[in-house]
Amino acid sequence: MHILVLNGPNLNMLGIREPEHYGTQTLADLIAMIEAEAARLGVTVECYQSNHEGDLVDKIQAAYGKADGILINPAAYTHTSVALLDAVKAVQIPTVEVHISDPDTRDEFRKISYIRQACIATVKGKGFAGYLEGLRILKAHIAQTNA
Repeated sequence: MHILVLNGPNLNMLGIREPEHYGTQTLADLIAMIEAEAARLGVTVECYQSNHEGDLVDKIQAAYGKADGILINPAAYTHTSVALLDAVKAVQIPTVEVHISDPDTRDEFRKISYIRQACIATVKGKGFAGYLEGLRILKAHIAQTNA
């Protein structure tokens, strides 16, 4: 089982950016946690971060026929990107949306998620642990679908 893990804009600044919302751990720390959990679950992961919407769309499209699931934190693109929504809908790969903070408790515009309608689940407000929960959700969903 192979999971593509995507992180959107400004998540490369974890540890520096708004620690009151995102904590002090870095993207490298997050990737290490994800890789350790994936190994424990017996799945492989590919982690990718980009500040560019088109790069994320390209990664989603390239996952077609290769990835069994997608775990995505679209970051600011959550609230603006129909392109990411359309890409996930096009490839029809089970996708879980994840957010370190809970967007629903922040600015009003952050309560809108375009990608959510193409996702099997959303995990929010659980810090880095939310990514691990998202991996477990995907593994269970894929295993059940392939049973």
